[in-house]
Amino acid sequence: MFNYYLDLALRSFKRNRVLTALMVLALGLGIGASITTLTVLKLLSGDPLPQKSARLFTPELDPLPAQGYVPGESQPPWGNMLSYTDAMNLLHARKAKRQAVLALTQAKIAPLRVGGHPFYSDGVTTTADFFAMFDAPFQYGSGWSGQDGENRARVVVIADFLNDKLFGGKNSVGQTIRINDHDYRIVGVLKPWAPQPRFYAVNLGGRSYGNGDAVFLPLQSARADRMDPQNVNCWSTGFDINHLETAPCAIVSLWVELASASDATVYKTFLSNYVQQQISLGRFHRPNTWLPDLTGFLSQQQVVPDDARLQANLAFGFLLICVVNTVGLLLAKCLRRSREIGVRRALGATRGAVFAQFMVESGMVGIAGGVLGLIFAELGLWAVRHQPAQYASLARLDVSMFVATFVIALVASLIAGLLPAWRACVVAPAPQLKSV
Repeated sequence: MFNYYLDLALRSFKRNRVLTALMVLALGLGIGASITTLTVLKLLSGDPLPQKSARLFTPELDPLPAQGYVPGESQPPWGNMLSYTDAMNLLHARKAKRQAVLALTQAKIAPLRVGGHPFYSDGVTTTADFFAMFDAPFQYGSGWSGQDGENRARVVVIADFLNDKLFGGKNSVGQTIRINDHDYRIVGVLKPWAPQPRFYAVNLGGRSYGNGDAVFLPLQSARADRMDPQNVNCWSTGFDINHLETAPCAIVSLWVELASASDATVYKTFLSNYVQQQISLGRFHRPNTWLPDLTGFLSQQQVVPDDARLQANLAFGFLLICVVNTVGLLLAKCLRRSREIGVRRALGATRGAVFAQFMVESGMVGIAGGVLGLIFAELGLWAVRHQPAQYASLARLDVSMFVATFVIALVASLIAGLLPAWRACVVAPAPQLKSV
């Protein structure tokens, strides 16, 4: 019977080509707008490390003076940025399974080969646990050891695209590159790795989306070579800017990986005790502490712009209008076929058979609308990729959104077809036969 319904639907489409084209166009426009905005929203609000985001936390403290303090304040002054002293104190306490202190820097890279021209790339200055904690995969070599970091060894891990540019993709472990006028020995080359969003860079002065970083350096080595962090927030004056390690400034962030999400309570207690200790030493004046997990931190920093959610809501509102229009067009088409329906009922077709016939027609309209919507979505994403946004180049249709296009189109068309199909199956055959 399904093949028979398909044949009836095709015949109906041929008889009412203009009406059919209007329905497909209406659904296609609604689907295209919805999938475009939904793809962008999915990109912006994705979980960069779904396999362990519930176990990754970033401590937040409040080092500001007592003046103006409001008990119960819900937001830290600079997000997860800490002073170098506090970050290293928490790092060396080793109260988590893994922990990494990091800051961003602009790295001037000068190839040592003859004729190589220096260029600038994004760099991360961090500690040894960074790669294991964030599941950064290695193509060659590995990261440096904790002892290398403490000894200020001039070692570096480079990204795959930098390895391709400088060494043609070959194993470059043991080679030397010049970074900010200092020679660093390559100990590891990453495989393609660029979490979206670039969560560890949020709040540190870098971009939140796009390609990965080019170089990863030991934090202590970078500070010894005067590689300054991109973002500096100070709460006092009269300090030496050349010695940020001891200055009253937030310049780094700390991330910790706990054995389980339930260990967050224990670590939060440790943070509170640390703050109370610093208050007794006169360094801190406010007892505030925060410990958001990865997704909570992204929400706190409002990584997903409000206008992205608004655009998605507006697009689905437009889809709803398109569905309502499709309902009207299907209903008009149904009323024009009352005689045909009456004859079918008189020949023995049940109400269920008539209902199924019209639902199959609606489903075919939905599939056609999905194909057209896919074209509109690709055009919409092409337009997004030409915008001056950090995430623009990443706005592409993946497999899940490809499937979602047809699922949404089919569901929308079937919902649109419910009223016309019900109206068709309740048509009384006798009056229709009298008018033949």
